[in-house]
Amino acid sequence: MSMTLPPRRAGRFGPALSDINVTPLVDVILVLLIIFMVTAPMMTRGIDVRLPKTESGSDARDERIVVTVDPDNTVYLNDRPVNVHLLTDRLKSEMQRTGNDFVFLRADESVAYGRIMLVMDQIKKAGADRIGMVTQPAPRPARARSPAR
Repeated sequence: MSMTLPPRRAGRFGPALSDINVTPLVDVILVLLIIFMVTAPMMTRGIDVRLPKTESGSDARDERIVVTVDPDNTVYLNDRPVNVHLLTDRLKSEMQRTGNDFVFLRADESVAYGRIMLVMDQIKKAGADRIGMVTQPAPRPARARSPAR
């Protein structure tokens, strides 16, 4: 005759809980991810400018001096509006502060050529040795596929 023993209890309060339910944690993380994905584009500030498209586009994302002309002909120095006739003085002080004499010019493609030349003249008067024109890369043309043989 064999005798079976009652099951052993682990400790005083019952068996130890060895698995963790991670479903609520994953749900919370997914909700936070969706919230950040929706709100992240709204956090970026800037001036709405449609840049002309070129084959060799440049990018002005670092700490650089950027002069922008928007479609309403408003001139900005590093995202702050400035009178075009005061641009030279403000630009001089900004170049002294940063030690940078390279200025990027962003202008909407609808701005008149004369207005851009006036702004470039003010930049040159401020003592900028080099001016970079910021453009947006043009989309690459789709290559025609040769038929499969």
